[in-house]
Amino acid sequence: MTIIAVVTGIAYTVARTVEEDAGFDPDAVTPGVIGFLVTAVFALAVILLGWDLGRRLRRNRYREEIRQSLEAELAERDAAAGENGAAGAPEADGGSGEPRG
Repeated sequence: MTIIAVVTGIAYTVARTVEEDAGFDPDAVTPGVIGFLVTAVFALAVILLGWDLGRRLRRNRYREEIRQSLEAELAERDAAAGENGAAGAPEADGGSGEPRG
């Protein structure tokens, strides 16, 4: 006997047993309180995950804005240092005017 024949036989037996059961009404089957609670827990989990995702995306956006701001400030400082260096006044030792020793 093949597996398909065994599965088909079991399915046929279960279907026939369900049809013979007079107390079973397939239209009256509801998930009940447990089904409602499981659905509510899943809905709450999805809402909390969405809220956390929003927080993380907002935090990453702020970090990117700060990084770009810092890069712009560094580029501006480097450009200003380059202009001062071209004028003949490079003060790489902090501007004390004394030679390092």
